[in-house]
Amino acid sequence: MKIARFTVSGGEPRFGIVDETEIVVLVGDPMFVGYETTEERVPLDANVKLLAPVIPRSKVVAVGKNYAEHAAEMGGEAPTTPLIFLKPNTSVIGPGDAIQLPRESSQVEHEGELAIVIGSIARDVKKEDYADVVFGYTIANDVTARDIQKADGQWARAKGYDTFCPLGPVIETEFDFSDAAIEVRVDGELRQSGNTNQMIHSIPEIIAFASSVWTLLPGDVILTGTPAGVGPFVDGQKVEVSIAGLGLLSNPAKNRA
Repeated sequence: MKIARFTVSGGEPRFGIVDETEIVVLVGDPMFVGYETTEERVPLDANVKLLAPVIPRSKVVAVGKNYAEHAAEMGGEAPTTPLIFLKPNTSVIGPGDAIQLPRESSQVEHEGELAIVIGSIARDVKKEDYADVVFGYTIANDVTARDIQKADGQWARAKGYDTFCPLGPVIETEFDFSDAAIEVRVDGELRQSGNTNQMIHSIPEIIAFASSVWTLLPGDVILTGTPAGVGPFVDGQKVEVSIAGLGLLSNPAKNRA
């Protein structure tokens, strides 16, 4: 089931189930009120804008160096346990929204990733119980100011700018993450090409590890790491992240005013 968060002609955000060329409108946020539908169906046309499918209540958890070739291109070995960090919920934007390039960076890079959306309060989750706390999966771009990351020696500022966490276009509640192709294109040029089967730390491991550190809340998002091939993009370019079974997340880049 594909869950969308959307507006029609600039109206209030609503939730719905994507049914081919239409959205079946839901009573409210399905994470909290279930899948009760209204009698309304909305055509997927120019009047509909898809939004970030979730705005995390508290945090975005991200995993670094979770693909061996990406760890190598960053100049190090993959960690033996998940390398986790936080991005603020204010970094989240939706499909079509502009990634705003900060004035103080000259090297902003894309990192296409599979994202987990947490569906219930999760603390010390066992690996075998991971599915009990997952609402679904979506696409993410862990945008990074690489020069700032190197200069600061830690990642909070480089990965935490407003607009540095595009999410979407929908949440898929039934997704096979064991073998899904991930690709990133900039203005149509293929930059990253990988597969979720290349993850070093699996999704059950990541959820167990992260929930042993922080209590995860409904709507929190976990980014699971990026394949090799990260690279820069600049003002005016379009970054597209695709994951088989989840669709395409597209965002233009724009210099911050």
